[in-house]
Amino acid sequence: MPKAPINGIDLYYESHGDDSAPAIVFAHGRGGNHMSWWQQVAAFSGEYRCITFDHRGWGASIAEHGSPLRENFVADLTALLDYLKIDKTFLVAQSMGGFCCLGFALAHPERTLGLVLGDTTGGVATEGTLAALQNTNPPPDGPARSLAASFIEENPALTFLYQQINGLNPPRGEDGVISGFRLKDGPNVESFAGWQIPTLLIVGKEDVIFPPEVIAEVQKVIPGSRMEVIPGSAHSAHFEKAEIFNGYLAELFGSVLNGSAAGAAAD
Repeated sequence: MPKAPINGIDLYYESHGDDSAPAIVFAHGRGGNHMSWWQQVAAFSGEYRCITFDHRGWGASIAEHGSPLRENFVADLTALLDYLKIDKTFLVAQSMGGFCCLGFALAHPERTLGLVLGDTTGGVATEGTLAALQNTNPPPDGPARSLAASFIEENPALTFLYQQINGLNPPRGEDGVISGFRLKDGPNVESFAGWQIPTLLIVGKEDVIFPPEVIAEVQKVIPGSRMEVIPGSAHSAHFEKAEIFNGYLAELFGSVLNGSAAGAAAD
């Protein structure tokens, strides 16, 4: 199993596709791990270098029990990219992974080709976002928390797979992830001054953790960002409606790379 010895732990990762191709990093949510992205890796590894990994404390990235987890996400991703000698990459996040990817993009905009925030605020703490979050009341852990009722009814096998992937994670105790999305010290309006990273926000229409009205508040403060709502999906649009989700990703990646190519030709 490939592991990168970084920041005091061995971080599990996988690299699929040609190492010389443009890179995409996929950052999973609290209920997932590197396996969550099986439908994205299959779709994009023919043209891109797809990097999946387990956040510290998840999957095979074992961290000392009780040690800070989320606080290390950005440093871990930075160190992983350095270890893999990846200078620039696209970033795709789901839920908790938004802490990692948005934080990295803010800290290293020169290394971020494009950013996709899937069913996540990334911890954005504007007044509007925090107010909208106050109106949410998601159910406790279980399939109904992350998957649309119609998906659960129509796809029992995939629902079982979703639960099995989550079941591979070790016990962590209280990881502080849920409360972290409501902290007031996250990115705010001034954090995005000068923001030029192509940014796509994707949210399931039936997401009860971060409903579209919450994500709409996030979009207001990220200059030039685009928001797409996917019907028939909830908090895991990448899993429930992978074909639609992947289509939006392909559009973003293609526009960035074609734009870069056009710009290079003009120079």
